[in-house]
Amino acid sequence: MTDPARPDGALPLAGGWCWFDRVEVLQRGAAPRVVAVGELPPDVQDRLSAPRPDFGGLSMERPRIMGILNVTPDSFSDGGLFLRPEAALMQARQMAAGADILDIGGESTRPGAVEVAVAEETARTAPVIAALRAGGLEMPISIDTRKAAVAQAAFAAGATILNDVTALQFDPAMAGVAADLGAPVILMHSIASPETMQDDPRYDDVLLDVYDALAARLAEAQAAGIARHRLAVDPGIGFGKTLAHNLALLARLSLFHDLGVPVLLGASRKRFIGTIGAEADAAKRMPGSLAVALAGVAQGMQMIRVHDVAETRQALSLWQAATKGISE
Repeated sequence: MTDPARPDGALPLAGGWCWFDRVEVLQRGAAPRVVAVGELPPDVQDRLSAPRPDFGGLSMERPRIMGILNVTPDSFSDGGLFLRPEAALMQARQMAAGADILDIGGESTRPGAVEVAVAEETARTAPVIAALRAGGLEMPISIDTRKAAVAQAAFAAGATILNDVTALQFDPAMAGVAADLGAPVILMHSIASPETMQDDPRYDDVLLDVYDALAARLAEAQAAGIARHRLAVDPGIGFGKTLAHNLALLARLSLFHDLGVPVLLGASRKRFIGTIGAEADAAKRMPGSLAVALAGVAQGMQMIRVHDVAETRQALSLWQAATKGISE
């Protein structure tokens, strides 16, 4: 909830801008039930309400915008637009005015995309990151990759966050490299590979299956030597999910706060937005993307990954002013 009329006994959600006075309990083989917050065990209350640690040097007490910069020829909505280094640098500097994090990727993970060689992905990403740092950009930069060697080159060039769409599962060396780097890591849920992930994906219960998978990946990351305070999760909207799966996740995104780490929502311009919003052109899905982003913020998502940074910043500023009654 974000209503200013907050009852006694309500708790902050993850130490942020939302509050809650009841929870929905989801269990396999049983109907959902709603219980008052006072009925929760103290450890559950603490896990749901405790402030999240800073991530990548950023406080998680307010929503953060991650701007997407695809240095690829074939990404689903902006492939080829920023492949040239000059175009990538110009776009990055424009996004930096409204974003809190820049997320730079050199391999498309759209449905059906094929794997890019390590050398090519590195050549696309590391020089752009190095040029941004040389130009004085100090904000956090995330490298969107599933390959350890690409991550190492990106961090050597100035990246500060690792965003792995396979949650460290694609490259056997990635977990060890991430631990050695000592950097914040985003673990995203996905199934199979981009080439096959949309080939009839199925779940017993998409909410609980994704939750359990992310809980397992958090445990594996910690076992590899990555401290829990350096981890965040992403439910992976559009990655191995049907429209119905995506909507089920979006309706109950707040479930993932129970994992006790920051949560990122990445739904910008994705196919389900075009399907529901009747827009085949991914580049024209900004209004629908804003609606989904704000729905995520209303459920306490600490980070929102978007293509349209300036528009999202404006929408978020107005959403915050309208819900708080003040402007910052």
